Amino acid sequence: MHRLVLLLACTLGIAGCNAGADGGSHLTGSTWHFERIDGERPASEAASLTFSKDHIGVKVGCNRLGGPWRMGEERLIAGPFTQTEMACPTPAWSQEKAVGSLLVATPRIEVEGNRMTLQSRGHTAQLVRKHTPDSDAKDR
Repeated sequence: MHRLVLLLACTLGIAGCNAGADGGSHLTGSTWHFERIDGERPASEAASLTFSKDHIGVKVGCNRLGGPWRMGEERLIAGPFTQTEMACPTPAWSQEKAVGSLLVATPRIEVEGNRMTLQSRGHTAQLVRKHTPDSDAKDR
């Protein structure tokens, strides 16, 4: 009986550890549109976050930000980043800085269906998955 309990506990422990340990593969190939950045609508309707196998691309205002990424215990670990440096209007520039600070702060990441929340101590972003013909086909 003790062996059965021990075996069950070990099995559940391993399954629990692996449940969210896909290394972020569920995000690979996805694009997300910013819905809110620190509670405000993005200055640009094109503000987005894209995950490829080992690169994250970000466009918030008039600049692009990109670098490596991986998942670690419900956190997004990203950077170091490269960034273009064009002059932007104040709202877009402020949001670019906020998102850049958020991403390098190893934010908590929560994904529920087509919604994502990134949260650090200083910044929060809510995003919605962009639907493409490929993602719609996967959902069927």
